[in-house]
Order: sequence, then C-alpha cells, then structure tokens
Amino acid sequence: MDDSSEPFGPNRQREIYAGGMLADQRPEMPISPDELREEALEALSEEAYAYVAGSAGGEDTADRNREAFRRWRIVPRMLQDTAERDLSVEVLGEEIPVPVLLAPIGVQSIIHETGEFASARAASDVGVPFVSSSAASATMEDVADELGDGTGWFQLYPSKDPDVTASFLERAQQAGYEAVVMTLDTPTMGWRERDVENAYLPFLDGEGVANYLSDPAFRETLSAPPEEDESTALWEFIEQFGDLSMDWETVEFVREQTDLPLILKGLLHPEDAREAVRRGADGIVVSNHGGRQVDGAISAIEALPEIVEAVEDERAMEDEDDDFALLFDSGIRRGADAIKALALGADAVLLGRPYVYGLAIDGEDGVRDVVRNFLADLDLTLALAGQDSVEGLDRSVLQEKQ
Repeated sequence: MDDSSEPFGPNRQREIYAGGMLADQRPEMPISPDELREEALEALSEEAYAYVAGSAGGEDTADRNREAFRRWRIVPRMLQDTAERDLSVEVLGEEIPVPVLLAPIGVQSIIHETGEFASARAASDVGVPFVSSSAASATMEDVADELGDGTGWFQLYPSKDPDVTASFLERAQQAGYEAVVMTLDTPTMGWRERDVENAYLPFLDGEGVANYLSDPAFRETLSAPPEEDESTALWEFIEQFGDLSMDWETVEFVREQTDLPLILKGLLHPEDAREAVRRGADGIVVSNHGGRQVDGAISAIEALPEIVEAVEDERAMEDEDDDFALLFDSGIRRGADAIKALALGADAVLLGRPYVYGLAIDGEDGVRDVVRNFLADLDLTLALAGQDSVEGLDRSVLQEKQ
C-alpha cells in the first residue's frame, strides 16, 4: 500500500466532529442522500428538478436500482487489522486513487450557473476522474481546461450524422481526454413522465448543446450559423441527437475514429457484454441509465454478476490479457453500495445524481462535499467490513438474500 494514501473516513469524521464540538458548526451539506435530494428540490426550479430526479415511466426501474442492493448483505470480518487501507484501483492500465468516477450528466447549467466547470474542478480537487457529457452546457475543450491535471473521460452520444460523431471524437482526443465512454442505451430519450408533464426539454432552450453548436461538422449541416438562427440549429440538434438505427457496426465505426480507449456504457445483458469484448471494446459500464430509459427494466446490480462471468469467459476464449475495465453505475448512493458492486466484480463505480444535487445546493463546494462524504463512507465501510483494500474485494465479502 502507498503510505501517502489519505485515510478518507477518519479524516472527514474528525473534521466534521471538530467543527461541531469546537465551533458549533454543523455540515452545510446534507449527509443523507435522501435529504440531499430534498434540499436540491428547494434549490431548483420544478422543471430542472424533474429533469434530473425523474426517470422513465412510473420510475419502477429507478426504484428497483435501490431495492436490489438490499439483496446483497455485507458480512464483516473481525480482527483483520485494517489500520491501513488501499482504495486505489487500476482502470485501463492506470492507477486511480479511489474506485469512483463522476458519471456523465449533461445540461448542468440548469442545475447551477457554474455547471460542468464546478463539477470538473471539484472532481480534480478531490482526485476522482470526471466523465464529461456530449450534452454538456460547456464545450468539451473548456471543461478539459477546468480539469487541469485531473483525469477526464469524454462521454459520446453517437449522432445520426457520422461526420459529427467523428468530429466529436477528434475534438475529445485533441482536448486531452483519456478515454471515450460511448453510451448505447439512449438511441432516443425514454418516456419520462415528469418532463412530459412539464412539457420541458432544456435543449430547446439552448441548454446542453455547447458541443454541437461549436462543432464544425454540425455547423456545416446548418443553412445559417447558430449565432444568426439559433432556433433552426436547436431543432437540427433534436434531429441529430441519438440514432435508433445504431448497431454494432456503429461501435466499430467509433472504434476506427479514435485511438483512445473505448468503453461501452449501458449494458445489462451478458450477450451484449460478450459482443463488446468481441468487438474490441476496452471496457463496459453495467448501467440502466439510472432508470431514465426503460421503465420496468432489470436493475444494474442484478445484471452485474452474470455480466462479470460472461466477460471473463469471453476474454478467456479470446485469449485476451490486456486491461479491460468493468465499471458500474445506477443506484450508487452510499459507500456500502460501492462495496457491494466492487465485491461482485466491478473495477470501479460511477456516482451520478448525488453529486449533481450537491452542485444544485452549493456549486463547486457542494460537489466537493458530496464526493468527500461518499469517499469517507466508502473508506469506513471497507475498514469495518474487515477489508484493507478495494482490490481484494470479492463475493466472499457478501451474502445473498432472496
């Protein structure tokens, strides 16, 4: 273990308790994820809150994401000497200090005026990789600048126009992003009842389209520059966003356009995971988009064990010995959730809505506090489970309850 590793949990606890007992200062940021969400509701407009918090249909999938975690129970071990803990993991051949990334979430300008800039700065400061969305409110280049020396990945929604897709990939590589996360589960937006009820789509208000309006290939499709005719440009974005004809040939096209590692996000079926390996992907994210796409879908944590097995089997058949990233998101709220996903075979997890709620409440400081609290919870849960490293987690840490 690297002795310079920060003991996230005890340090954060001491900081908070000292503030309370010595200076009568309670944390400004809610600690409970539920209270975090409720305070964000007060800070946001009805439309913005519905856009972020809402999910597809009756939101059964979002509920199932949380419920399914309870099927797996941590079995703590005693007297294991966990005074020193190593939270670092290797992803795509590179070591990151903690097994957590900030998930790609677009249109952050409707959450806070500082948007993705604040989230990127906070991620860099805390030391977690930040995944910047195609649908960001700022250009990928400007977000990369805010990351500074921090690790950044770029999330791609393939466009109906392959020239736009190719242009995005070239720009991402030039901007210094270290990997591409290709989202597969959003060839079109799901039926999100809250947004439909509000008749609200932020893109038509000019939010979340910075990468498109600044893109040379996209601009070539317009009869007039967006600066002269924004309305037509926004409707062209709606026409181009997503692609229901997307198939595995699209993955191969993306693979050919970039030298960056390619991670496929949104897989729930083991056969899709096998195909991802066959098509040369460098990793996958087991995810149902936080329940935002298909109502009544399987939860991501239910899908994870079979996908881990499928990937291992396929890579053995392909005689692959390179680094393959198996990541997880959808439903991660507390440290115990991350422990369970990691023990079931994920290399790292992506934290989504909680950090955006922190952004809504207190901008960059809010994101930073949420992430620090999450890492403290993760660190303490690891120690109290009798484990001294994230890399050592496996199914033996868990017990399955039907």
